[in-house]
Amino acid sequence: MAIQDVKITQSGRMFTAAEMGMLAHVYRGEVYRSTTWRTRLDATTNWAVVTLGIGVSVTFSSADASPLPLILTGLIGLFLLMLEGRRYRYFNVWRARARWMETHLIAPMLEDGDLHCEENWQAVLARDYHRPHYHISYVRAIGRRLRSNFIWIFMIVAVAYVAKISVHPLPVTHWAELFARAAIGPFPGWAVLAIGLVYNCTLIAFAAMTLWLDRIKHRGETSASSMG
Repeated sequence: MAIQDVKITQSGRMFTAAEMGMLAHVYRGEVYRSTTWRTRLDATTNWAVVTLGIGVSVTFSSADASPLPLILTGLIGLFLLMLEGRRYRYFNVWRARARWMETHLIAPMLEDGDLHCEENWQAVLARDYHRPHYHISYVRAIGRRLRSNFIWIFMIVAVAYVAKISVHPLPVTHWAELFARAAIGPFPGWAVLAIGLVYNCTLIAFAAMTLWLDRIKHRGETSASSMG
């Protein structure tokens, strides 16, 4: 089938060769923008990994070194996660548009030469260009980045912290000694460990909740929001 013979059944006209060429350039532009924002996402993750490396190195540099840098690493990691969630919302706009064209424009042309315009995908894309909007909420964006990358960073921080207070300066022999090492100023060790446990359990619960929200959002969905 010639490229100028592709029809739009909704309006009774055909995509011309010029229009198909324009769509090809639009697709290239969306891929470029998604690639650019993907690079920004990688930068945020790299900052978190570098911070983790510094925190672990300082904490384990000597037996007398304080475990507090690991706690600071966890807090910085949370800030970077929130920043990366914001960046992911922008990235997801360009990624969703490119994927939408791949699914409804390029793949059908390669399979049978029919764009299946009866599904009205072109109208969905047009509305998105007329009224740009995020395709994913900030909460779900943070959840995706947490599940993809940051959950492993937080897990390493937690394991390193427990290992630090368990083996330095000497291996602990009873719970009272572990609590004593975990104490921070006026805060007793049991409270610090309890806060850490709640902190990490909250992250795990948040990751599970946002995964559930993602699955609910896309279950049998065919609307514009499916682009996200």
